[in-house]
Amino acid sequence: MEIQQYNPMHPGEFIKRVYLIPFNIASNELARNLQVSSGLISRLLNGKTDISPAMALKLSKVLGRSPESWLLMQDNYDLWLARQKIDIENYETMAFA
Repeated sequence: MEIQQYNPMHPGEFIKRVYLIPFNIASNELARNLQVSSGLISRLLNGKTDISPAMALKLSKVLGRSPESWLLMQDNYDLWLARQKIDIENYETMAFA
């Protein structure tokens, strides 16, 4: 039986809750440290853009955690969203034997 997380956090929300708010770090400061535009960070923090492999590497260096964990968080969020939108009940598993 597969265990599904209910409504996982977008990585941008995670960054806000775990790093920015508790440590009183402004999004502009994060953008400077990541060497990206403040607009990109704003979109990320508001869940309007996803974490790319390049961003995962930068976040890993600047905030910590492995690049893989940042990408996994994004993948988990994306998969949860897809499950809300796509009904797979009428699909059948192919037999390979």
